Amino acid sequence: MIEIPASLKPIVTFAHPVLMTLTLGLAIYAGSLGMKFRLARSASGEAKKTMMSQRYNLKHFNLGSVFLVLMVFGTVGGMAVTYINNNKLFVGPHLIVGLGLTCIVAVTAALAPWMQQGKEWARLSHISFNAVALGLFLWQAVTGFDIVQKILASMAKAA
Repeated sequence: MIEIPASLKPIVTFAHPVLMTLTLGLAIYAGSLGMKFRLARSASGEAKKTMMSQRYNLKHFNLGSVFLVLMVFGTVGGMAVTYINNNKLFVGPHLIVGLGLTCIVAVTAALAPWMQQGKEWARLSHISFNAVALGLFLWQAVTGFDIVQKILASMAKAA
C-alpha cells in the first residue's frame, strides 16, 4: 500500500480540486476564444481582417490542447489520490461524470483535423460537445466542492 507522508497529505489531497478549478477557468477562457474565432470567420471586410489578426483560432487550439492534458491528468490524479487515501474509489456521480467528461473532451479534440479541413459538421459537433462538457464541468465543480467540505470536516475531526 502506498502511503502519502503526513506533511504532504494536505497538498496532495487538495491538488485535484485546485487543478480542476483552474482547468474550469481555462475551459471558459478557451471557449470564449473559440466563440471569438467563430465571429471572426463570419465577419466581413475590415472587421474580419482585424479580428483574424488576433489569431483566436491558434490561441483556442493551443489552450484546448493544454485543457485536454489537464483534464486527463486531473482525472487520473484525482482517482489516484482518492485510492491512495482511502484504499478504494468512491464510485458515484462525481467519478462517473468526471470520466465521461474526460472522454467528451478527448472527442472534441479529435474533431480538430476535420475542423481544419472546413467540415461544418465537425465544428457544430465540437461546439455542441463542448457546451455539454462545460455544463457537466460546472456541475462537477459543485459536487467537488461538497466533497472538499467533507474532507475538511474529516480533517478537523482528526485534528
